[in-house]
Amino acid sequence: MTDKTSPVHHPFFARMWTVLSRHEPGSLRELRQENLAGLSGRVLEVGAGTGSNFVHYPTAVEEVVAVEPEPRLSAIARQAAETAPVPVTVMDCAVEELEPGAPFDAVVCSLVLCSVHDQEGVLRELFSILRPDGELRYLEHVASGGARGRLQRLADATIWPKLGGNCHTHRHTERAMVNAGFVQQTARHVWTLPAWVPVPVSELALGRAIRPA
Repeated sequence: MTDKTSPVHHPFFARMWTVLSRHEPGSLRELRQENLAGLSGRVLEVGAGTGSNFVHYPTAVEEVVAVEPEPRLSAIARQAAETAPVPVTVMDCAVEELEPGAPFDAVVCSLVLCSVHDQEGVLRELFSILRPDGELRYLEHVASGGARGRLQRLADATIWPKLGGNCHTHRHTERAMVNAGFVQQTARHVWTLPAWVPVPVSELALGRAIRPA
């Protein structure tokens, strides 16, 4: 996802992410399902990627509008939408480019807020298109502390964003949500790999925040 004037083209990342998506570990699929559990009504999914979330939406969801500005990924997401258990419309645009319409009941962000150029600006946009008491559900890479945090900062300053579709691993995403006006309801951090493995994106935050009434 990016600003309105900058098209998104990450061909290397799109190819890599397509392969990774086809081989997601069961633990990550379980986190996706947990992140979406209990949703209902009209949902906006930001940065849908290849549509990995679609199969996990509960049937109480009436409609999913999924935005994915990388054209190679949005094409694959459209294929995934055809077999989703709920109606899914995939749009190859950024959330900032959505036409004004009825507020959404929930917004879903999965492994995307690490890659947007203006994280707080995007979160303010999401805040504005949610109905009062609407939910932000998130599963996101977040900044770690200690040696891993130093590794993240080094990765972010060098090769990682170029390889990872502008992914920045050392972002205080939950703090940015609060700065944008959201109120945290639940939050926990999980590790997708053992803590000792020197990979900058092992720590994930899973949680729920709301737009206050």
